[in-house]
Amino acid sequence: MTIHFIGAGPGAADLVTLRAARLIASCPVVLYAGALVPVELLATTQPGARLVDTANLDLDAITGELVAAHGAGLDVARLHSGDPSVYSAMAEQMRRLDAAGVPYDVVPGVPAFAAAAATLKRELTVPGVGQTVVLTRTSARSTAMPPGEELAAYAATGATLVLHLAVQRIAELAPQLAEHYGADGPVAVVARASRDDELVLRGTLGDIAEQVAAAGVVRTAVVVVGPVLTAGEFPDSHLYSTTRAR
Repeated sequence: MTIHFIGAGPGAADLVTLRAARLIASCPVVLYAGALVPVELLATTQPGARLVDTANLDLDAITGELVAAHGAGLDVARLHSGDPSVYSAMAEQMRRLDAAGVPYDVVPGVPAFAAAAATLKRELTVPGVGQTVVLTRTSARSTAMPPGEELAAYAATGATLVLHLAVQRIAELAPQLAEHYGADGPVAVVARASRDDELVLRGTLGDIAEQVAAAGVVRTAVVVVGPVLTAGEFPDSHLYSTTRAR
C-alpha cells in the first residue's frame, strides 16, 4: 500500500488537482492538519474513512499512523496545505518511511504564494521590473535558518520576496526590508488566500505593520514585497514581440 503526500492547496476546496481529489475520495485513511485543511475537502472522503487530525501529533505519532495503515494494507492520503514541496515537513516523514520500508508518492498542489498572487491579480515576474521570486521565511520560534540565508541578503538583490511564517514579525521586518526597497516600497499581505474569509492588505513597508496590527492578522498569511506589485510601465514580453522569429 502507498502513502500519498498530497498538496491540499491554499484553502479553497476546489483548488486541488484532479489526482488529489481522486485520492482523497478513495483512500480509507486520511491524515490532515485541522487548522489548515478545509472541512469542505474532508467532506469528499469516502464514508467510513479514518480521519486523523495531525495538528496535535508529534512526528513519531504521525509516522506511527502512516506505518500502521500500511501494515494494515490501507492507502493513506497525507494532506499538506499548499504544495508539499515548500514548508510542509514532508522530508522528515519521508526519511522515516524510507527507514521503515514504506512506499510513498507525492501529488503537487497549489502553493500559497500562487494563490496570493492570483488574489492580488499580479504577475510576480514582470519584464524589466522583476524576474526573480524568492520564497523564504524568517526564524523566531521556528527552526533556525541555515547560514547564508539571511533575509537582508535576499532583499539586497531587489527581487520579489514572498515571506512565509513572517506576518507576526512584520513590525520588526518591515524596517529591515525598507533599507533595500525603500519605505515606500510596495508590499501586500494576503491572509487565508482563496478562502471565504480571505483578507488582503496593500501598502508600503512604511505602513504595512500598522495595517497588519489593526486587522489582527497573526497567521496563515504570506507577505509579498517588491516593485512588481505596482508596476504599470514596463516593456512587453519578448515572447509576443512582432520582432521575434516564429
